[in-house]
Amino acid sequence: MANRRDPRGNNVLPFTPRRRASIPPILRLSPEYDGMELLYANDQHPDTLFSIKILAWARREDGDTVAVVPWLKELVSATDLADPLNGRWEGYRLPDSDYLFRDAPPHKVQELDAAVEFFGRPGGDGPIQEIPDTIGTHAVFTEDQFETLSLTEVVSWRLYADGTAKAMVADEEAVTQTPILPGDDCLCMAQDEPDFRYFFQHGIANRLKDRDPEALAAIAMLSTRS
Repeated sequence: MANRRDPRGNNVLPFTPRRRASIPPILRLSPEYDGMELLYANDQHPDTLFSIKILAWARREDGDTVAVVPWLKELVSATDLADPLNGRWEGYRLPDSDYLFRDAPPHKVQELDAAVEFFGRPGGDGPIQEIPDTIGTHAVFTEDQFETLSLTEVVSWRLYADGTAKAMVADEEAVTQTPILPGDDCLCMAQDEPDFRYFFQHGIANRLKDRDPEALAAIAMLSTRS
Protein backbone atom coordinates (compact mmCIF):
# COMPACT_ATOMS: atom_id res chain seq x y z
CA MET A 1 0.00 0.00 0.00
CA ALA A 2 1.03 3.61 -0.45
CA ASN A 3 1.69 6.65 1.68
CA ARG A 4 0.62 9.89 0.08
CA ARG A 5 3.00 12.79 0.55
CA ASP A 6 1.67 16.33 0.49
CA PRO A 7 3.13 19.70 1.58
CA ARG A 8 1.87 19.09 5.14
CA GLY A 9 3.52 15.68 5.34
CA ASN A 10 0.21 13.87 5.81
CA ASN A 11 -0.38 10.30 4.70
CA VAL A 12 -3.57 8.68 3.46
CA LEU A 13 -4.50 5.30 2.10
CA PRO A 14 -4.49 4.69 -1.67
CA PHE A 15 -7.33 3.81 -3.99
CA THR A 16 -8.34 0.55 -5.64
CA PRO A 17 -6.30 -0.22 -8.78
CA ARG A 18 -7.53 -1.23 -12.20
CA ARG A 19 -5.45 -3.96 -13.82
CA ARG A 20 -4.58 -4.73 -17.43
CA ALA A 21 -6.31 -7.75 -18.91
CA SER A 22 -2.99 -9.48 -19.66
CA ILE A 23 0.16 -8.92 -17.61
CA PRO A 24 3.47 -10.60 -18.55
CA PRO A 25 4.54 -13.11 -15.87
CA ILE A 26 7.60 -12.49 -13.69
CA LEU A 27 10.69 -14.58 -14.38
CA ARG A 28 12.94 -13.38 -11.58
CA LEU A 29 13.05 -10.93 -8.63
CA SER A 30 15.86 -8.80 -7.22
CA PRO A 31 15.17 -7.31 -3.75
CA GLU A 32 15.50 -3.54 -3.34
CA TYR A 33 17.98 -2.92 -0.53
CA ASP A 34 18.67 0.81 -0.98
CA GLY A 35 15.24 2.15 -0.07
CA MET A 36 14.25 3.36 -3.54
CA GLU A 37 10.66 4.52 -3.88
CA LEU A 38 7.97 4.47 -6.53
CA LEU A 39 6.05 7.67 -7.26
CA TYR A 40 2.37 7.73 -8.15
CA ALA A 41 -0.23 10.44 -8.83
CA ASN A 42 -3.87 10.92 -9.79
CA ASP A 43 -6.05 13.68 -11.24
CA GLN A 44 -7.78 14.59 -7.98
CA HIS A 45 -4.44 15.58 -6.42
CA PRO A 46 -2.43 17.03 -9.34
CA ASP A 47 0.15 18.63 -7.05
CA THR A 48 0.68 15.57 -4.87
CA LEU A 49 2.82 12.48 -5.35
CA PHE A 50 2.20 9.19 -3.59
CA SER A 51 5.33 7.49 -2.28
CA ILE A 52 5.58 3.70 -2.11
CA LYS A 53 8.55 1.71 -0.83
CA ILE A 54 9.76 -0.67 -3.54
CA LEU A 55 9.91 -4.33 -2.52
CA ALA A 56 11.91 -5.62 -5.50
CA TRP A 57 12.73 -5.28 -9.18
CA ALA A 58 11.17 -7.85 -11.48
CA ARG A 59 12.26 -9.20 -14.86
CA ARG A 60 9.11 -9.93 -16.80
CA GLU A 61 8.64 -12.31 -19.68
CA ASP A 62 8.34 -9.36 -22.10
CA GLY A 63 11.91 -8.31 -21.20
CA ASP A 64 10.97 -5.27 -19.10
CA THR A 65 12.49 -4.65 -15.69
CA VAL A 66 10.04 -2.91 -13.36
CA ALA A 67 9.59 -2.23 -9.67
CA VAL A 68 7.03 -4.31 -7.79
CA VAL A 69 5.09 -3.39 -4.64
CA PRO A 70 2.42 -5.05 -2.48
CA TRP A 71 -0.83 -3.35 -3.57
CA LEU A 72 -4.10 -4.26 -1.88
CA LYS A 73 -4.30 -8.03 -2.48
CA GLU A 74 -1.26 -8.87 -4.62
CA LEU A 75 2.21 -7.96 -5.81
CA VAL A 76 1.86 -5.40 -8.61
CA SER A 77 4.37 -3.84 -11.01
CA ALA A 78 4.81 -0.08 -11.27
CA THR A 79 3.36 0.12 -14.77
CA ASP A 80 0.19 -1.67 -13.66
CA LEU A 81 -0.71 0.71 -10.85
CA ALA A 82 -3.96 2.58 -11.48
CA ASP A 83 -6.99 3.90 -9.61
CA PRO A 84 -10.52 5.24 -10.32
CA LEU A 85 -9.20 8.83 -10.36
CA ASN A 86 -7.07 8.28 -13.47
CA GLY A 87 -4.04 7.35 -11.44
CA ARG A 88 -0.68 6.61 -13.02
CA TRP A 89 2.87 5.68 -12.19
CA GLU A 90 5.17 8.72 -12.39
CA GLY A 91 8.63 7.23 -11.90
CA TYR A 92 11.13 6.33 -9.20
CA ARG A 93 13.22 8.31 -6.73
CA LEU A 94 16.28 7.81 -4.59
CA PRO A 95 15.60 8.11 -0.86
CA ASP A 96 16.24 11.51 0.72
CA SER A 97 16.96 13.13 -2.64
CA ASP A 98 15.27 14.92 -5.53
CA TYR A 99 16.73 12.57 -8.13
CA LEU A 100 13.90 11.14 -10.24
CA PHE A 101 14.16 8.47 -12.94
CA ARG A 102 11.86 6.23 -14.99
CA ASP A 103 14.08 3.34 -16.08
CA ALA A 104 15.15 0.54 -13.77
CA PRO A 105 18.65 1.12 -12.31
CA PRO A 106 21.35 -0.38 -14.56
CA HIS A 107 22.81 -2.49 -11.76
CA LYS A 108 19.42 -4.16 -11.22
CA VAL A 109 18.96 -4.77 -14.95
CA GLN A 110 22.40 -6.38 -15.12
CA GLU A 111 21.75 -8.50 -12.05
CA LEU A 112 18.46 -9.79 -13.48
CA ASP A 113 20.06 -10.40 -16.89
CA ALA A 114 22.67 -12.59 -15.22
CA ALA A 115 20.11 -14.37 -13.02
CA VAL A 116 17.82 -15.26 -15.94
CA GLU A 117 20.80 -16.47 -17.97
CA PHE A 118 22.09 -18.58 -15.06
CA PHE A 119 18.80 -20.08 -13.86
CA GLY A 120 17.05 -20.20 -17.24
CA ARG A 121 13.34 -19.79 -17.81
CA PRO A 122 11.24 -21.54 -15.19
CA GLY A 123 9.22 -24.64 -15.97
CA GLY A 124 6.56 -26.54 -14.08
CA ASP A 125 4.37 -24.91 -11.47
CA GLY A 126 6.44 -24.99 -8.27
CA PRO A 127 8.31 -22.24 -6.37
CA ILE A 128 11.45 -20.93 -8.06
CA GLN A 129 12.59 -18.13 -5.74
CA GLU A 130 11.93 -16.67 -2.30
CA ILE A 131 13.00 -13.18 -1.21
CA PRO A 132 12.71 -11.47 2.19
CA ASP A 133 10.20 -8.69 2.75
CA THR A 134 12.35 -5.65 3.58
CA ILE A 135 9.66 -2.93 3.64
CA GLY A 136 7.54 -4.00 6.62
CA THR A 137 4.56 -5.36 4.71
CA HIS A 138 1.68 -6.58 6.89
CA ALA A 139 -1.16 -8.88 5.85
CA VAL A 140 -4.59 -7.95 7.19
CA PHE A 141 -6.94 -10.75 8.23
CA THR A 142 -10.53 -10.50 9.43
CA GLU A 143 -13.19 -13.13 10.00
CA ASP A 144 -16.00 -10.76 10.95
CA GLN A 145 -16.18 -8.18 8.12
CA PHE A 146 -13.59 -5.83 9.67
CA GLU A 147 -15.20 -5.64 13.11
CA THR A 148 -11.85 -6.94 14.35
CA LEU A 149 -8.51 -7.08 12.54
CA SER A 150 -5.38 -9.19 12.78
CA LEU A 151 -2.19 -7.75 11.28
CA THR A 152 0.63 -10.19 10.57
CA GLU A 153 4.11 -9.31 9.32
CA VAL A 154 5.04 -10.74 5.93
CA VAL A 155 8.32 -12.66 6.23
CA SER A 156 8.99 -13.29 2.55
CA TRP A 157 7.60 -13.47 -0.99
CA ARG A 158 7.66 -16.75 -2.89
CA LEU A 159 7.79 -16.58 -6.70
CA TYR A 160 6.27 -19.46 -8.65
CA ALA A 161 7.06 -20.73 -12.12
CA ASP A 162 3.80 -19.32 -13.51
CA GLY A 163 4.97 -15.81 -12.58
CA THR A 164 2.75 -15.32 -9.53
CA ALA A 165 4.08 -14.23 -6.15
CA LYS A 166 2.71 -15.26 -2.75
CA ALA A 167 3.27 -13.50 0.56
CA MET A 168 4.53 -15.86 3.24
CA VAL A 169 3.48 -15.36 6.86
CA ALA A 170 4.22 -17.40 9.96
CA ASP A 171 1.73 -19.92 11.29
CA GLU A 172 2.27 -19.23 14.98
CA GLU A 173 1.24 -22.76 15.95
CA ALA A 174 3.94 -24.20 13.67
CA VAL A 175 6.86 -22.02 14.83
CA THR A 176 9.65 -24.14 16.29
CA GLN A 177 12.58 -21.72 16.17
CA THR A 178 13.41 -18.05 15.84
CA PRO A 179 14.21 -15.91 14.00
CA ILE A 180 11.75 -16.94 11.31
CA LEU A 181 13.52 -16.77 7.95
CA PRO A 182 12.45 -17.18 4.30
CA GLY A 183 11.93 -20.85 3.54
CA ASP A 184 11.00 -21.76 7.11
CA ASP A 185 8.61 -24.71 7.43
CA CYS A 186 6.21 -22.63 9.54
CA LEU A 187 5.43 -20.24 6.68
CA CYS A 188 2.10 -20.31 4.85
CA MET A 189 0.65 -18.31 1.95
CA ALA A 190 -1.28 -15.27 3.15
CA GLN A 191 -3.41 -14.94 0.00
CA ASP A 192 -4.61 -18.53 0.34
CA GLU A 193 -6.01 -17.99 3.83
CA PRO A 194 -9.82 -17.50 3.82
CA ASP A 195 -9.64 -14.52 6.20
CA PHE A 196 -6.98 -12.61 4.22
CA ARG A 197 -8.08 -9.18 2.94
CA TYR A 198 -5.27 -6.71 2.10
CA PHE A 199 -1.59 -5.78 2.36
CA PHE A 200 -0.34 -2.62 4.05
CA GLN A 201 3.16 -1.24 4.43
CA HIS A 202 4.35 -0.72 7.99
CA GLY A 203 3.38 2.96 8.26
CA ILE A 204 -0.31 2.29 7.70
CA ALA A 205 -0.16 -0.96 9.69
CA ASN A 206 1.19 0.93 12.72
CA ARG A 207 -1.58 3.52 12.39
CA LEU A 208 -4.15 0.73 12.40
CA LYS A 209 -2.55 -0.78 15.50
CA ASP A 210 -2.79 2.65 17.15
CA ARG A 211 -6.48 2.92 16.15
CA ASP A 212 -5.82 6.03 14.05
CA PRO A 213 -9.27 7.40 12.99
CA GLU A 214 -8.26 8.16 9.39
CA ALA A 215 -6.76 4.71 8.87
CA LEU A 216 -9.81 3.03 10.43
CA ALA A 217 -12.11 5.07 8.18
CA ALA A 218 -10.17 3.89 5.14
CA ILE A 219 -10.49 0.30 6.31
CA ALA A 220 -14.23 0.82 6.64
CA MET A 221 -14.34 2.04 3.04
CA LEU A 222 -12.33 -0.95 1.82
CA SER A 223 -14.57 -3.34 3.71
CA THR A 224 -17.47 -2.43 1.44
CA ARG A 225 -15.44 -3.67 -1.56
CA SER A 226 -14.39 -7.03 -0.12
